[in-house]
Amino acid sequence: MINTRITEMFGVETPLIMGGMTGVGYAPLVAAVANAGALGFITAHHSPTAEALWDEIKRCKELTDKPFGINLTLLPSLNPIPYDEYRHAIIESGIKIVETAGRNPTDHLPAFKEAGVKVIHKCTSVRHAVTAAKHGVDVISIDGFECAGHPGEDDVGLVVLLPATVDAVDIPVIASGGMADGRSLVAALALGAEGVNMGTRFMATQECAIHENVKKKIVENTERDTLLTNRTLRNTSRVARNAVSEEVVRIQQDPTKTIEDVRHLVAGVRGRTNVMGKGDTDDGIWTVGQSQGLIHDIPTVAELVRNIMRQAESCLFRGARRVTVSESEIA
Repeated sequence: MINTRITEMFGVETPLIMGGMTGVGYAPLVAAVANAGALGFITAHHSPTAEALWDEIKRCKELTDKPFGINLTLLPSLNPIPYDEYRHAIIESGIKIVETAGRNPTDHLPAFKEAGVKVIHKCTSVRHAVTAAKHGVDVISIDGFECAGHPGEDDVGLVVLLPATVDAVDIPVIASGGMADGRSLVAALALGAEGVNMGTRFMATQECAIHENVKKKIVENTERDTLLTNRTLRNTSRVARNAVSEEVVRIQQDPTKTIEDVRHLVAGVRGRTNVMGKGDTDDGIWTVGQSQGLIHDIPTVAELVRNIMRQAESCLFRGARRVTVSESEIA
């Protein structure tokens, strides 16, 4: 067993976390993650209303009696997002763990604190982590440049970003970006993390409700099969390399181009429908991390968690046997 402040704080058996993911974080997968001893998050944005979020939480509770949480990604939107109603539903449902991302959750923290809800905030830089900690979040999830989705604009890999964040804050830190197996977990623990967040790895599981072609593509792809879009717009996204993302990058090589020039290509509905739904992995933007280069199978969630923890414990045992300290060094 590997116990950390994360396992103790959230009452989970392993320091493995599946953060919120658009198109992925639904109740059946989250419940499977919870039942395997890890911590999963329902993505609130999947629910058009607070009532629908209530229903998804109830659905998950019918499938597991283990802890799970809700992801709230706080971003500007053309269509109003019912954040206050989401927050009320989370509190009233008895959920005690929330993962936030995007802007700082300062306007939600007082109500969450009063209700005893622990807040994990995802950041992509040390300076943002420090600010979030000062505002009172309970845990920082730090995203390295390897991560899927939005890696920020600083281009700092996790091997530097993680220990720098650990040194800068006093609260627990979760490693995110490039995490995929037991070796990842051991490396993150060595760099000061209390747990790891794995997104792409949980996509390639039997319980994940995305098209089988997408899972097979993740297994087939290497660490080089991602692209960074929207760099010129300073809204960088790491996505799968395919015909559509290559076309977006080609268009955006012209710095005068705006989001309107690629909107038809990057529309989320196209990725959800054509890729995640129909399985055409070359006909839409879809999010995936460099960790796909470490993914070689599509196990059940229970098998995945078990295999990760076995590999981590084996790595720790081998490492302990290799390290010897002489009496002179101790003196």
